[in-house]
Amino acid sequence: MGFPQHRMRERRKDEATRKKFRETKDVSAKDLIMPIFVKGGINKKREIKSMPGIYQFPLQDIAGEAKRVYHLDIPSVVLFGIPEHKDDAGFWSYDEKGIVQEAIRAIKKSVPKLTVIGDVCMCEYTSHGHCGIVKDYVVDNDATIKILARIAVSYAKTGVDVVAPSAMMDGQVKAIKNALLKHGYPKVKIMSYSAKYASGLYGPFRDAAESPPRFGNRKTYQMDYHNSDEAILEAKLDIEEGADMLMVKPALGYEDIIYRIKRELD
Repeated sequence: MGFPQHRMRERRKDEATRKKFRETKDVSAKDLIMPIFVKGGINKKREIKSMPGIYQFPLQDIAGEAKRVYHLDIPSVVLFGIPEHKDDAGFWSYDEKGIVQEAIRAIKKSVPKLTVIGDVCMCEYTSHGHCGIVKDYVVDNDATIKILARIAVSYAKTGVDVVAPSAMMDGQVKAIKNALLKHGYPKVKIMSYSAKYASGLYGPFRDAAESPPRFGNRKTYQMDYHNSDEAILEAKLDIEEGADMLMVKPALGYEDIIYRIKRELD
């Protein structure tokens, strides 16, 4: 194979042909997911100081905000909830009348074609701000994944399309997958935060979700930024456990990790 039988310039002869052979597509609104922060106990939206132009919304405004996003041709939203009350065990994260559960219902009733993703974590709901059940100042992995599974099922009951476990607990995807199947929700997809690195870039998000840890940090469960092979292993494990989509977070500083996962795991 070679010239003159093989002519690469044939792929570039006009715009229609170039588009046909284009390996990388332009980013459009249809590729985006809009984060929405819904907060209990407020009656009007509040601007987040570290994220100008982004707001915490009261429950009654969620349907309207979802409609606005949908009319911008953004096909998906991901919901983060801030409850009116917090406790050590994060009870309101899986309560059937929790803030995210009610938001899912409102959106699905108002904008049924919008894809709704529910963040599955506990940091917004715990009084200590960590992503799971704390025992003796350590996050208990196996106790936490049971709660994460309960959260995912509670979202599924309200009509969520996708659940997104972000706690970086070992076995979280498997626990959630098994729980969804057990309760009859095989169509709910799992978008896993497979490689979530411990990072100072989360500061504005923690303002938005009111979730900074009250002691220590999250380095015992979020990834060490020195490691890239470990990210591949984390992603492989999540695929084996039943994840439908993988996420790298934060994205902008970790394009090499995104590239490696895409190339090595397709």
